[in-house]
Amino acid sequence: MRILWAVLLLIGSNTFMTTAWYYHLKTKWTLVAAIFISWLIALPEYLLQVPANRIGHVDHGGPLTAPQLKILQEGITLGVFAVFSIMVLKERLRWTDMVGFGLVFAGVVVSMLGKELIGAK
Repeated sequence: MRILWAVLLLIGSNTFMTTAWYYHLKTKWTLVAAIFISWLIALPEYLLQVPANRIGHVDHGGPLTAPQLKILQEGITLGVFAVFSIMVLKERLRWTDMVGFGLVFAGVVVSMLGKELIGAK
């Protein structure tokens, strides 16, 4: 159950961060306004990211090591970004993008494999 909460919080945090990093590309904001507004959007990201890592990490009762949390977060980031790119930016992913994303997802799977990795410090 802790891993589910960690994943849900990571999805939420990545949604805020992706919006903060890329939404301004489709606006007419000045650079200073884009930086300020992006910082405001990014603030809730930390309110979700920190608890996600705490809940998921072995030192706090979770099933994952820090490297596993990081690679999981990267995979989630790409999934959130793919949806954001298509829905908000109106940019389709190229086949090369999808291959690159697939390689990162393969890394997520490799990192999660093996009981000896889960709980290892």
